[in-house]
Amino acid sequence: MEPVIPVNEPQLGPRELELVSECVRTGWVSSAGRFIGEFEAGWAAYCGRRHGVAVSNGTAALQLALAALDLKPGDEVILPSFTIASCANAVVLNGAVPVLVDSDPGTWCMDVDQVEARIGPRTRAIMPVHIYGHPADMAPLLELAARHNLAVIEDAAEAHGAEYRMPDGSWRRCGSFGLMSCFSFYANKLITTGEGGMVLTDDPKLADRLRLLRNLAFGSRQRFRHEELGFNFRLTNLQAALGVAQLERMDGIVARKRQVGEAYAARLRGAPGVELQAGREWARSVHWMNGLVLSESAGRDAAGFAEELLARGVETRPFFLGMHEQPVFLRRGLFRGEAHPVAERLSRRGLYLPSGLALSDGQLERVCQAVRGILG
Repeated sequence: MEPVIPVNEPQLGPRELELVSECVRTGWVSSAGRFIGEFEAGWAAYCGRRHGVAVSNGTAALQLALAALDLKPGDEVILPSFTIASCANAVVLNGAVPVLVDSDPGTWCMDVDQVEARIGPRTRAIMPVHIYGHPADMAPLLELAARHNLAVIEDAAEAHGAEYRMPDGSWRRCGSFGLMSCFSFYANKLITTGEGGMVLTDDPKLADRLRLLRNLAFGSRQRFRHEELGFNFRLTNLQAALGVAQLERMDGIVARKRQVGEAYAARLRGAPGVELQAGREWARSVHWMNGLVLSESAGRDAAGFAEELLARGVETRPFFLGMHEQPVFLRRGLFRGEAHPVAERLSRRGLYLPSGLALSDGQLERVCQAVRGILG
């Protein structure tokens, strides 16, 4: 029997080993060293930003960005229900209130048409999330935020290298929008530092504040004198070395991810009972994860389908469970009585297939054969 095809496997090579070995050889293995600054500057430039602040993971990036807003108890942040818990966690842990909208049934990103109705007197920010590599519809969100004087905190954790077309026809990379943008460099991302993340901004004063809060808010003149609460959210030089190595070949990484996404679409589009993420003309996805939603005609839900695929040697992952259905938030009195039908359908009927950079063409073909073999 052939080995199970993993849902993700990173692709690391000699360049990563070379730079990590330099860290070990020179002793720069902690949160100081040349690779941290190189990675911050390189990633910010790639995304069209002026400043990057590297942190320990993507969740820390979101929490740090919101902390820099100095939110007050009762302030509100609008975000999609269909996302990872990190987004709502960051809001709650900063003493604010997450306010949810449903998703677009085609792109699976936040339904921008629902956002304005959720804006109230305590709204401080909007947090769009680019889902599975496909950009959220940013132009109307930016216009709405400007009109209501709201910050946009862009969650670009799943969209390294993805692009969005502005109304003037120009293309901008995800991570370049709003007051701050947040990234994850977890093992399954296009660039991975194992764990790791980054906050990007164009505001130099805000970048300085992010760096202060990232590093326990040490005093500038008297190191161990603290004027405010900070975090230990530092990235190590070892991790940054991995990021620097991969950034050197970012164009090739994006090209391969798009090739895999296009191959899945060509083989699975029109398969019985399968709905794929819908691309939009204003978006260039990077297909971070290649997901599918089972239509009701498939006669099974995502959990059952995942078991059938695993029996055929294909590992999968379920889609997110909407924030409005998370027990931890319901116990806090949040989201009671809310219904977000698209998010609910996605969580019950969606899963994603093996999508890592190490996925071979032969493995991709096996995955598609398994999907079609089960669904007929």
